[in-house]
Amino acid sequence: MAAPTCAKAEPTPEAIAAFNAYVKTVESRLAQQHQSRDGFLAPPLTPQEEKRLHQGELIIEPITPVTGSALPGALLHDWRGTAFAPGATVADFERLMKNISAYPQYFAPEVLQAKLLTQQGDRLQAFMRVRQHHVITVVMDTTYDITFSRLDAQHGYSLSRSTKISEIESPGAAAEHTVPAGEEHGFLWRQNTYWTYEEGDGGLYMQIESVSLSRSVPTGLGWIVQPFIEKIPRESLEFTLRSTCNALRK
Repeated sequence: MAAPTCAKAEPTPEAIAAFNAYVKTVESRLAQQHQSRDGFLAPPLTPQEEKRLHQGELIIEPITPVTGSALPGALLHDWRGTAFAPGATVADFERLMKNISAYPQYFAPEVLQAKLLTQQGDRLQAFMRVRQHHVITVVMDTTYDITFSRLDAQHGYSLSRSTKISEIESPGAAAEHTVPAGEEHGFLWRQNTYWTYEEGDGGLYMQIESVSLSRSVPTGLGWIVQPFIEKIPRESLEFTLRSTCNALRK
């Protein structure tokens, strides 16, 4: 099912301000966290969690409520996930993540197209056409500013901020077009992604935190839209972690 015909939506100034303020606290916390090898991952992993990760499990946790934090006309989602890739290194991870043009190979079917727009050292700008599906299917063209940094050779982190997200109508068809701003359905307005990764125990621990802003659930269409808005943040995080682990094994 394609995106339904429902009330158009755009983020209110209050929602954008609240999202930006929340992101500022997240980035401040991560900046403090990344200053030391101790507690480089947060929260520190317990022996039981390390065992689960070594067995191939993912640890996924909501930082905001599962249904998202309510803002004026919007929902803010913050999820964190952790995985372990045996035999992988910081250099392997960064080589994979900087190879933007290969994303459709490593992150299919979610990433349909990808290309590097600009690069200056560890600062990149990337374009991606992404597909998200849960009952309904939504295709979006997105651009991100991405920065990679390291504490040392065994500890690294990256920051990715969306700079543009556009909903695509009839993707792949002759009638394909970008939905004009202000007429979009608001399934995703903002998305920031933060990776933290460190070598240890013969592999690489990887932690991703994703903060996103979407519309609130429209009255009368909750049965269609609510599962998408509430479940996509977690499912997308799981997919990204699993796909990254699989790509690092190749």
